[in-house]
Amino acid sequence: MTNLTDNDPANPTQLNINAIAKLEHEALLRRTLTERASDTITKFMGSTAFLLLQLLLVLAWSAVNLGLIPGVKAFDPFPFGILALVISSESVVLTIFVLISQNRMARQAEKRSHLDLQVGMLAEQELTAVLQMQHKICQRLGIDVESAKQELKGFSDATDVSKLASDLEDKLPGQ
Repeated sequence: MTNLTDNDPANPTQLNINAIAKLEHEALLRRTLTERASDTITKFMGSTAFLLLQLLLVLAWSAVNLGLIPGVKAFDPFPFGILALVISSESVVLTIFVLISQNRMARQAEKRSHLDLQVGMLAEQELTAVLQMQHKICQRLGIDVESAKQELKGFSDATDVSKLASDLEDKLPGQ
């Protein structure tokens, strides 16, 4: 049920939650058929049901091929070469599905990171403008701002993102 405050401009938190939910929903809808299948398979593989199914398969296979079930002929005697082949093949296929899902999630995380950067840069620009306006208001009202002027100088100047990224790269340990 939709709350009356869900689209209330006076409730920015709810607006942000709705915007993020919409972005996530749209990202899910844009997945290809392969990505949807991969996500479904990966989700199932990471479940307790899949673990139990695998354990049941190995136990049943072992019981049959060790002759523990009367009247059932062994078809893969110890050391279970066919079972090893089946499980190895399954591992390769499942690994591919996991990688497809991880690649999609990495692309989505990169988009989020770019969005975060854009929002951060806009917030920095807005704060810079507010500090500059506040400084002008203080000057007009005759409030002494000289003592804080040096501290504010660095904050009231626009941030050079390229220089910031370069400085950060220089300071980070080698990758």
